[in-house]
Parts: sequence; C-alpha cells; structure tokens
Amino acid sequence: MKTWTKVLLFLAATCIGGQQKQAEGQLRWQFPKKAPMRIRLVALAYADRPRSSLFLSEEIFVAEREISHEEWGLVKLVFTFLPYQPRLSESGFDYAVVHEVSAVRHEDCDQTIDQLTARNLPDRHEPLIYSRNFPRNDLDRKPIPLRCYETNADDYIKSSFEPVAPPPEPVLKTRPEARSRSQSP
Repeated sequence: MKTWTKVLLFLAATCIGGQQKQAEGQLRWQFPKKAPMRIRLVALAYADRPRSSLFLSEEIFVAEREISHEEWGLVKLVFTFLPYQPRLSESGFDYAVVHEVSAVRHEDCDQTIDQLTARNLPDRHEPLIYSRNFPRNDLDRKPIPLRCYETNADDYIKSSFEPVAPPPEPVLKTRPEARSRSQSP
C-alpha cells in the first residue's frame, strides 16, 4: 500500500509540474512581439548625458524604417543600452548606414517631432542633431505623430553601408514668362 501511495503522489506531482512546462512550450507568440526591421538613422532627438554607470541609458532617434523595397517611412526609435554596451549613435551615425534590429511597437509612446524636441521649460526645444549625409533638414515642420519602436543593444543584429542615390532631377520645370505679357500695356 505504501508503494501505491508513493507512486500516486509522484504521478500527481509530475502531472501538476509538467502541465506548466507544457503550457509554456506551446506558446507560439512572444509578448511583446519583436519584429526584425531595417532602419536608417535620420536624427538624434535625445541622449542620456552623462551615461549611467549602473542603469540603462537611452537614445531617442527619428529614423526611417524600410516599409518595402526603396520605400521608407519616418518612425521614433528608442534604443536602450547598458554601460558596457555601445551607443547606437557610435555604431554609424550616417544616413548611408542601414541598421538591422529587432524592435517592439509601442503605441503609447507615439510622438510628433515637436513633442520629441520639447524640454521641461515652456517654449524650449532642443534641435535635432541630423546624421551625416541626410538629404534634407526640414523635419521640424512635420506635425504627424511618429510610430514608436523600442529596441536595445542585445537586439541589434548588424549594419551595412548602403549609399543613397542622389535625388532625381525634377520632371516639371518652371515655365518662362511669356514675352507677350511683358510687352502688353
């Protein structure tokens, strides 16, 4: 009788403990779900200065995310790192460098560029620090909210140098003034 009791208790313990491990093994989705993405750094909006020696530090970028081949869209990228890990801005703050990271989408931190550059004092804005080779510097006037993605140094995959082609020549040209208009009284 003692052996049967021991066997039943052992089976009950294995079933109870085994169900939790089995349930964890059957989860197919990570929470939060990380997705690989290719980005180009456009501008640095905020960086912890000085770097913390004990805690996570962060840099906040305006970046372009590759939507499809040769199509890019602006996003907000929050990059966190530990004291012994390199900053993202140190690993190629050049628009021609494409970084591959795994990132998580966070809807609660979407912001406009005006909100990104605002600081504690009223009417005080820090200017964006644009990356090298960025083709235009007119982002301050964009009122649309940028989708927010968060990543860290552990989720950094790789970077590659992919030069950007010069902008195409405009197809439409301005019309020269008609001489007949200038000659009429």
